[in-house]
Amino acid sequence: MEFFCYHRDRSGSEALRDELLEEHWSYMDRYTEELIARGPTLDGETATGSVHLVNLPGPVAARAFAFDEPNYQAGVYRDVMLRRWRNILGRTMWDFPGGRTGGNRYLVLGLGSGQAADLTVPPGRDDLIAYGPLLSDNGAAWLGTAALLRAPDPDAARAVLTQDRYAGIEVHHWEFGGRR
Repeated sequence: MEFFCYHRDRSGSEALRDELLEEHWSYMDRYTEELIARGPTLDGETATGSVHLVNLPGPVAARAFAFDEPNYQAGVYRDVMLRRWRNILGRTMWDFPGGRTGGNRYLVLGLGSGQAADLTVPPGRDDLIAYGPLLSDNGAAWLGTAALLRAPDPDAARAVLTQDRYAGIEVHHWEFGGRR
């Protein structure tokens, strides 16, 4: 099962996050085969959160992944969004033809309810790095859409989703994560 995990940083936790960087990376190294995408959200040079798209055996394993993470355990994060997710592109971020660098990268997160929207890859979207619906724990209900993409600016990134189908759409600067 695929999961979207978004840890949002607690205000003022930058020093603690930096102190735990190696522990975080060592923890993620244990999930090398399961990771679809990973990386921090940013405000300028400051991390504001951490995104992980991961393929795990089920919800219990996903909760362990999210809540055993060293930054979470130490109090770096203020909250965690953990949802089932479906990898519509069928690839990892490392397979993205655009590579790790070049252009602006974003996390676009649309939260919705009711009739599902944006269940197929939008046409002309070669800059998608990861894309898929957010789902309820049992996978039956659509709760929104999460995308990682390259775009010229936040407005162009936001345009990947059907605007009137979401209660809200968040756009965060994002970059490829992992060891440098």
